[in-house]
Amino acid sequence: MDHTTSRPSRNSSSRSGSRPSYGGANKRSSFSDRRGRGGNGGGSSFSSNRSPRGGSSRSGGGSGSSRGRGGRMQKSFDVSQYINKNPVIQETAEVYVPEHKFTEFGLDKKLAFTVTSSGLVSPTPIQDQIIPHILEGRDVIGLANTGTGKTAAFLIPLIDKTLREYNRQTLILAPTRELAIQIQEELRKLSGQSKIYSTICVGGTSIRPQIQGLRRKNHFIIGTPGRVLDLINQGYLKPQHIRTVVLDEADRMLDMGFIHDMRKILQDIPKDKETLFFSATMSADIERLVSDFLRNPITVSVKKKDITGSIEQDVVRHGNHDKFQTLVTLLKDTETFKRVIIFGAMKHSVEKLGQALNAAGITAESIHGNKSHPQRQRALKNFKSGQSRVLVATDVAARGIHVDNVTHVINYDLPNCYEDYVHRIGRTGRGEKLGKALTFVA
Repeated sequence: MDHTTSRPSRNSSSRSGSRPSYGGANKRSSFSDRRGRGGNGGGSSFSSNRSPRGGSSRSGGGSGSSRGRGGRMQKSFDVSQYINKNPVIQETAEVYVPEHKFTEFGLDKKLAFTVTSSGLVSPTPIQDQIIPHILEGRDVIGLANTGTGKTAAFLIPLIDKTLREYNRQTLILAPTRELAIQIQEELRKLSGQSKIYSTICVGGTSIRPQIQGLRRKNHFIIGTPGRVLDLINQGYLKPQHIRTVVLDEADRMLDMGFIHDMRKILQDIPKDKETLFFSATMSADIERLVSDFLRNPITVSVKKKDITGSIEQDVVRHGNHDKFQTLVTLLKDTETFKRVIIFGAMKHSVEKLGQALNAAGITAESIHGNKSHPQRQRALKNFKSGQSRVLVATDVAARGIHVDNVTHVINYDLPNCYEDYVHRIGRTGRGEKLGKALTFVA
């Protein structure tokens, strides 16, 4: 169900004084790529296009462009587009009235009891509308933002099918190992005491325990495309036994360059499989994937018109030599900045920023591609538990990170494109909650 959103305000005022300066001018400002030129760099500029691996592509050399790192031409952007001081207030949003209760879907009685006992009372829009189609065995396309309950929307009916047909097997593909782990945690919670078995197959960790796990009985195999394809090619994962495939956050998997792996996996699975497809966007590549592998799918869309509408957004002005101190001054306000995700441009700069914040007395964890799987999980655990108040992350490492009650997202370095900006700030203001996002600009 669509929700109305407010247009970003274009307040051009900024406040002087010792505290960080907020507010952006209504003029067009260009930020060149300064990553890697010292701790006070502003990060990359927004570009109009993005390569599958996340790099900026060449853009036209018009007057609105600047030359970034490596000689690439990157478009400038209007700061005012990233200011919204009047987010949609929760009370003004249309209230969704579900057509079903979890006890009315015809679910296995034990499953229905476990679901309601886990705290799920009324289905969210995506759950209410898509669960009946999955129970009927239809291929589905679920268009939904993060924080809408889509994981339970596909797990609940698939657990029900597994309890009724105990030998069926489901493959769930996710863009990151963090999201795969969260899906397995949700699976365990929703399946309760039922004997539902699963194995996680993700890159960045030893493949041997995953091979051992695949030798046992598994109702669910949850993994990232690259590792799943490796295991299929080595003969440890038998695609002919898979009855249902779930593509979760398909747009992110495509962004990360997994399109060929996804296609190969889908080609190896029997043609009569059920395919459940979840994405926040529908690009041309996604439409081709849907056309090639889904059979007369039902589309359920519960996307908001603009995920940024519920998020208060502003820019923070800083000088070239006081960027870090500006950040520290903000974070010292512990009553306001209670749980914060900070995005940086590169792995080494994210690591250094996390260390510098801890040295400044601010408990912080960092997560990026150079960290091992146990290190990333430990960082997430400390952040979720509140042991650390700040999580510093790169874009790719943060894919699929879903942490409740994030009060602020801070773009310490600028993202590559507007889509990445939206994904970043979507870590706050999840569900029906309001959030706040700040972007550092020179």
